[in-house]
Amino acid sequence: MQQDMTRGPVLPALLRFTIPLFIGNMFQQFYNMADTVIVGRFVGEGALAAVGSTGTVMFLIMGFAVGITSGFSIPTSQFFGAGDEKGVKDTIGTGTLLTLIIAVLMTIFSSLMVDKLLVMMNTPADILQDARSYLSVICNGLSACILYNLFSGYLRAVGNSQAPLFFLVFSSILNIVLDLVLILNFHMGVAGAALATVLSQGISAVLCVIYIVLKVKILVPERDQWRIKMHIAAKQMKMGIPMALQFAITASGTMIMQTAINLFGSTAVAAFTAASKVQNLLTQGMLSMGQTMATYCGQNYGKGDLERLKTGVKRAVQVEIIYSLLAAALFYLLLPNMVALFFSGDAGIAELLPWARTYATVSMIFYIPLSFIFIFRSAMEGCGSALLVLCCGIVEFVARCAVAFISMQVKSYLLAVACDPAAWFAAAVFSLFAFNHVMKGVAARLGSVKK
Repeated sequence: MQQDMTRGPVLPALLRFTIPLFIGNMFQQFYNMADTVIVGRFVGEGALAAVGSTGTVMFLIMGFAVGITSGFSIPTSQFFGAGDEKGVKDTIGTGTLLTLIIAVLMTIFSSLMVDKLLVMMNTPADILQDARSYLSVICNGLSACILYNLFSGYLRAVGNSQAPLFFLVFSSILNIVLDLVLILNFHMGVAGAALATVLSQGISAVLCVIYIVLKVKILVPERDQWRIKMHIAAKQMKMGIPMALQFAITASGTMIMQTAINLFGSTAVAAFTAASKVQNLLTQGMLSMGQTMATYCGQNYGKGDLERLKTGVKRAVQVEIIYSLLAAALFYLLLPNMVALFFSGDAGIAELLPWARTYATVSMIFYIPLSFIFIFRSAMEGCGSALLVLCCGIVEFVARCAVAFISMQVKSYLLAVACDPAAWFAAAVFSLFAFNHVMKGVAARLGSVKK
């Protein structure tokens, strides 16, 4: 179902779009957690640490891909908001062909870089082979993950968040089933967990295409639109490349943070992996509202309704502050029981919990700045200000790296886990000022158009 977010009460429109995204993102995190629990309990703590150590590399690779596909869908939402059906279809034809080319190039490049990245990050020797096996399978199946994100992004661009929810739930359940089959029955270890992810997302991508062809005709280009139109490609690349670089820069900083944590051994890595999985689950509300703002602002920017755009951002900030406080409280209260899910044996859990608790305590204090990043960055994306979004990523990178390097010099785990909060605070301050700058620019442009 398409949703025109340029009309009607603002808060209900935001919540109607956000709730399916939130449910879908929660399912995705549940399957990520289930994936981790299955690996930790049935393959072992070392395997869990190996999978966890690849998380930042995967964030680098997948973040770049998600940035590209998200950027490609922004012009789609702007054309949809302006009521330009031909423009919508042009973005689909051009964007899909560009994405196929990028997916092939990224698969080749990432497969060649796996070993170098893992060694560069000081991955502990006892988990290096498992980390290599897991990441190699993911990289070889990268096209499936990229196309799944692209088609889901197109659906969200026209206000349809229900269909992506269905495909995400389906993908999550299928992933868990394949995890159990490939690990328990075929004894494939961490490679089986990676293969389950690739297969489930590939099947979901195919189902997404079938749904679009049958149900969402506005997203089905005519035959002559299945070619790369340079003016559309330029518009999409103008958004996609800075957003991809922003993800890549943020991920690079996270890799440096992971490098700092790796220095404390596989136990610290396993604890960090488990606690970060819990945090990822609890922060999905912030992410979901951010995804909503990209579509909401894109449609209202396309229509030229600045006041409605600004009202939506204010409502989103209010919701995010309340959610951030609840998420922080839940993180503190639920952490021991949630971490225990990932491991077997009370002695092992007792050893891991102090490391996890330190990470949680430092992180949750800064959830409100984190939520501001999601809102203001996504709002700027919707308005087409990709370069400022990239600058926000650079600010994150500098802050995260500065704290990481200090932590490695003084060998402080406390400072190592403070990398993220430092980055969140710095980027939140920057994004607030950047968003105000964007709003002034939009107001000036709209004023000149009306004259």
